[in-house]
Amino acid sequence: MHKLSFEREPTMEIDHYLQEYNQQLEAAEAMLPLLGKLWRTFGVHSYVFGQGLHLKSPSDILNAHREARHLAEHEVLCTESLAVLEILSGLDLGPSKIDLGQIYQSFKQQTEQGLQEFVTIKFNQLAMTNEPLREQPQDVVLYGFGRIGRLLARLLIERMGGGERFRLRAIVTRPGASGDLTKRADLLRRDSVHGPFEGTITIDEDKQGMIINGNFVQMIYSNAPQEVDYGQYGINEAIIIDNTGKWRDREGLGLHLQAQGSAKVILTAPAKGDIPNIVVGINQAQASAEQQILSAASCTTNAIAPVLKVVNDHFGISGGHMQSVHAYTNDQNLIDNYHKKERRGRSAAMNMVITETGAAIAVAKVCPELKGLL
Repeated sequence: MHKLSFEREPTMEIDHYLQEYNQQLEAAEAMLPLLGKLWRTFGVHSYVFGQGLHLKSPSDILNAHREARHLAEHEVLCTESLAVLEILSGLDLGPSKIDLGQIYQSFKQQTEQGLQEFVTIKFNQLAMTNEPLREQPQDVVLYGFGRIGRLLARLLIERMGGGERFRLRAIVTRPGASGDLTKRADLLRRDSVHGPFEGTITIDEDKQGMIINGNFVQMIYSNAPQEVDYGQYGINEAIIIDNTGKWRDREGLGLHLQAQGSAKVILTAPAKGDIPNIVVGINQAQASAEQQILSAASCTTNAIAPVLKVVNDHFGISGGHMQSVHAYTNDQNLIDNYHKKERRGRSAAMNMVITETGAAIAVAKVCPELKGLL
């Protein structure tokens, strides 16, 4: 009878895994202050093959590099990104988006220059354009603070950087009950679908506002857009982002422009009439400086219009049928009950009844060449 024996691998052969991990983790930790400096001071957003690195934890940075291995010819390590980042942090860069992974991969594909020389020459022109995008930061106001408004607040604060380009100055809602400010801050802090807000939120009861990542955001209560006086809060030439969906035509959205301190209006839903519906990558040229009222179109339009545009440009579309599977929305019934729109009267979590959304009409406004084909 033979006795089975199990021998362990030599410790030195398996310890290198832990040593390699700790080395990459240490590099990720060293990246944090450099990423923050570039973002806050110069308005530089850093990526690794498209995955954002600012406002991330060391483990997030490690995972971003690991996930990017599918997109790169060779995996780029945190130690290699750190080497690029250290050189970039010594340059006087202008506002930009820089992909550390692509830079290092381009460096490896040539043999003439060292990394310092390669990065410095590549970004020399950008380093000479470090001028503010605006003399004064653009004031931004959110009109409405439901799900879309809270997601916009997260995105605006995340992309604000040092605040040299724009600042979220105020949020306008209908008058609330006691404890309104605390409840709204708590909804922003934690979202059941999108998770916790990555930052700090405190409230100032005396000034009636929230301090979000150090940025004071005034809470304003009003029943009508034209009744708000933004000037009394030091807000001027503001872009008002209407995410209520209550007003969708030029007359209704024009009420915002009657408010003191407002300059332009952006609607987060499809607009009616002659208001341009803008989908970035297709018709953003219509968003000229002269336009005072614009629409960011709908979720469906932003999802399908780019695909239809590419297909039509390369192959042509003679006709089509659009249908979307949509998450249930805030105005649907949780259980079957009366609703002016039949589908929304059915139980939201169990409802798969097809309904008209108007997305085909909205797509035709973005891509006029598809009018009548969908």
